Amino acid sequence: MIDFVGKRSWFFFISVLVLIASIASLAIFGLKAGIDFSGGTSLTLEFNSTIEQSQLRQEMAKLGYSEATIQKTGTDSFLIHIREISAQERDTLQNNLETDLGTQLKITDYYSTSPAVGASTARNAGIAIIIAAIGMLIYMAWAFRKMPKPFRWGMSAVLALLHDVAILIGIFSLLGWIAGIEVDALFITAVLTVVGYSINNTVVVYDRIRENMTRGISSDFTQTVNSSIVETMGRCLNTSLTTVFTILALFLFGGATIHYFMLALLIGVVIGTYDSMCIAGELLVTWERGEWRRISTWLPFVKQPT
Repeated sequence: MIDFVGKRSWFFFISVLVLIASIASLAIFGLKAGIDFSGGTSLTLEFNSTIEQSQLRQEMAKLGYSEATIQKTGTDSFLIHIREISAQERDTLQNNLETDLGTQLKITDYYSTSPAVGASTARNAGIAIIIAAIGMLIYMAWAFRKMPKPFRWGMSAVLALLHDVAILIGIFSLLGWIAGIEVDALFITAVLTVVGYSINNTVVVYDRIRENMTRGISSDFTQTVNSSIVETMGRCLNTSLTTVFTILALFLFGGATIHYFMLALLIGVVIGTYDSMCIAGELLVTWERGEWRRISTWLPFVKQPT
């Protein structure tokens, strides 16, 4: 039997390192806000002939849009983010590009939002995540109300949940600095989806712990938790793998508008699976054994008590 709980110090140590890196990235680089948050206009352009990205960037700068973010989405199509423009300015831009580049183009997608709306979206997104965390805490405490100290169960699940969200946001902060990946309203949707997925896996593990405690398979809580994790590991991995394969297919072959949404889901599912097997149950054991304040508990190279 794999001793997940016995290796909890390793899991905690790895998670703490990743969390520190995520928080540092957010503090230094922040998140690269898309137009949903910063305001602006998004355009998808399809050309009738092959146009190089550098050529399009040069023309956009010549027309006064030097700040434009240009992403190639197909052989002859591009996704462009620029400052907020009106419908008339959009038509003027299209005509100028067609004249200067000597080819016809079609705008297949046009979306514009103001900075005020973007700020409101960012605020509402933060509120949504807080409400979701509080709701999960209340639900978990109620669902496991017959267990000793049910608040611990709810709090451990929420801490594991926040662990997933923090790492996902930190990774996108780093990707924004390295690859210019922006976060938009779909990213918030992905975060909330990961929240639901992660708590679902945690409930499966906790429910098995409850069943094994009721059956009295062991008087040792640590052993009960570890057995429960091992028993649910196959279910968690199978569910996650089928989900990952579906997301990966959409990530590789889906449209450009959902590309980063799928990437966020992919990363989130992987983190959530790790969390359900290596963090959530182990937090319960750490709390039960009163190890929160012992720094040695979080150091894998220090021998842990059994």
